[in-house]
Amino acid sequence: MTLGGLSRKTTRFLALAAGAALVVGSLALSFEPLAAIAVLFILVVPFEKWKPRHPQQKIRRKDLGTDVAHGVVAPLVAPVGIFFAALIGLLSFGWLPGLAVRPLVMMLPGWAAMLLGVLLFDVVIYWTHRFSHEVPFLWRFHAVHHSTETLDWVSGLRQHPFDGIILAPAFAFLLGAGFTGQFAGALTIIQILTGLFLHANVRWRLRPLHRLIITPEFHHWHHTNEPKAIHSNYSVFLPVWDLMFGTYFMPSNRRPETYGIDEYMPEGVAAQMLWPLRGMHNPFKILWRAFRHPIRSIKWLAAWVRYLTGQMWRTARRPTANVTGVVPYPPTSPSRGPVESETRVLVGAGR
Repeated sequence: MTLGGLSRKTTRFLALAAGAALVVGSLALSFEPLAAIAVLFILVVPFEKWKPRHPQQKIRRKDLGTDVAHGVVAPLVAPVGIFFAALIGLLSFGWLPGLAVRPLVMMLPGWAAMLLGVLLFDVVIYWTHRFSHEVPFLWRFHAVHHSTETLDWVSGLRQHPFDGIILAPAFAFLLGAGFTGQFAGALTIIQILTGLFLHANVRWRLRPLHRLIITPEFHHWHHTNEPKAIHSNYSVFLPVWDLMFGTYFMPSNRRPETYGIDEYMPEGVAAQMLWPLRGMHNPFKILWRAFRHPIRSIKWLAAWVRYLTGQMWRTARRPTANVTGVVPYPPTSPSRGPVESETRVLVGAGR
């Protein structure tokens, strides 16, 4: 990746400098993220060294600094992600089906309502996670998380701030269904912390639990770039949704070995945050043009929503495997994510 007429070496230097500025800015606000990472290191690494899934893998491995930097700067960039998450949660209309099930939630006793809330949250996250892989525009941001080629608990920190928007429809759904913000927020936090454990470099197979709850083995298959396993194991709590919708992939005679994506992803936290935005127009110009040409902007927004929902509908209808085995490989590149080019509707916004 280069910027304008700058050389690759200069571009790399600028990206590293921008990443360092983000880290310093985040630490200037608070040392809590770094302290939390240190505590997690003390708690998790002994398990990884006790029974490692990949014994040859070292703690000081490639891109460790990038992954730690993602965790450190997360609070600094989180407000941007939260703003867009709230916007997407509102515009996704995820709260409308929530309103439809609200009478049922109100009828149930407390424990049953909480159990239903967990199931509803989980199935909505399954579909939004699946969309983030199989819809080209959404994959742009989720690819940052999957670009790590070494799986351990630190790799779970690698996230684009816009990728967290995946939780917004589920959050809006629960609020519409009558659950409190504290309940939905607690599920979100549990999902994030569970994700760190699922990336851990541990040998535990936990085979009796494979169809009951997700395990590191389950999620490692989700991260592998083996063609037969791509587009599988989307669940975040319960594998029942992958079993039900035909995306369950857990071979009994082998284990995942290689991870990452085959498409290009730059190094460094700043470069990885900017990379998914390539080709898009300046958002301030879009807002200005929306102010000057509101009717044209509404038509563009309608076309964008129609395109995106069409992609989601196609994803929901694609053929999938039965519970025994191989997920059919849809028309994609050898890497993760569809190769279908995004139209001007998506990357040429505001023209």
